[in-house]
Amino acid sequence: MKLEKDLVREILLAVEASNEDPLGWTELNLEGRETLDVSYHVMLLHEAGLIVGEDLSTDDGLEWLPKRLTYTGHEFLDTVRDAEVWTLTKTGIEKVGSASLSLMLELGKAYGKQVLKERLGIELS
Repeated sequence: MKLEKDLVREILLAVEASNEDPLGWTELNLEGRETLDVSYHVMLLHEAGLIVGEDLSTDDGLEWLPKRLTYTGHEFLDTVRDAEVWTLTKTGIEKVGSASLSLMLELGKAYGKQVLKERLGIELS
């Protein structure tokens, strides 16, 4: 399976929007997304430290459910929440061919600073 950048962002947004107890699981019903793809990406996000997820897999197949965002997950989401920053981040990743989640975060931060400079006329170090 490939890492789907948009699905990463969708999952993070859905977990953030959830009103579920962060000690329990958040059921994700992402329109047009296959359960296996979502579970796989929840597992990856857990491994990357962006969410706390739980492996509920059985002999019947892979099943990962998210519980909550980590601090790093909130930071990542806040970085790529803006549509313009997200578009720039994805474009940057496409230029290099692929990127890890940590590189996506760094690119998002860099583009976020660029957009802030353009919108506010200030430069962040």
